[in-house]
Amino acid sequence: MDVMLKIEDLWVDVQGKEVLKGINMEIGQGETHCLFGRNGSGKTTLLMTLMGFDGYRVKHGRITFKGEDITEMPLHERARRGIGMAFQRPPTLRGVKLRNMLALAAGDPDKGRELATFYGFENFLDREVNHGFSGGEIKKSELLQLLAQNPDFTLLDEPESGVDVENLNIIGDMIRKLLQKDIHRGRKKSGLIITHTGFILNYVTADKGHVMLNGQIYCQGNPLEIFEGIQKYGYQECAKCRL
Repeated sequence: MDVMLKIEDLWVDVQGKEVLKGINMEIGQGETHCLFGRNGSGKTTLLMTLMGFDGYRVKHGRITFKGEDITEMPLHERARRGIGMAFQRPPTLRGVKLRNMLALAAGDPDKGRELATFYGFENFLDREVNHGFSGGEIKKSELLQLLAQNPDFTLLDEPESGVDVENLNIIGDMIRKLLQKDIHRGRKKSGLIITHTGFILNYVTADKGHVMLNGQIYCQGNPLEIFEGIQKYGYQECAKCRL
């Protein structure tokens, strides 16, 4: 199996504070991994660093995507190479219609419209991106943009956050499509999902789980078993299993 993303001994500063401390991770082509951890443990910092956002300074280590070193690559080049991201709290884009954003992401206005119609979101096409949207609507908007972009590797920051149970099923379906979960052989899409509650695992199957505490990975393995242990014993038990 080809390695899609490889993180080697990654140390990252944010505003002069050391947040990530020696992260190592490999995600293969077609694999979905999930990342558990308390709030403030560094999970979002890892995703923002992988996407290449300003303000996340790599002090040491390397990020390789499809065999290419992208550690110092700007965000737009990473997107061009096939990395996409959905935020936990996406921004509102005043003056930008969702229709235009989808057309830009897809490079085809028809594809964006077809995706919106398929997911019952066509009434939002002429609204400004995320302006006045509910929590569930914002998540659908984000995932529609990702489906239009069709990235090879997707970063998802707490996709279940702020979504009611009724909409979670739709969100889960969109993520499964994004990650090609309907394809059992020859799956090429990969992803890394941050989850605080673990609820998304009821809708999207993950291949491996990791636990992050204080900017370090403490254990990895079967995601459902890890989540069951967290529910039963809390994160303090994970701290005993430092890799």
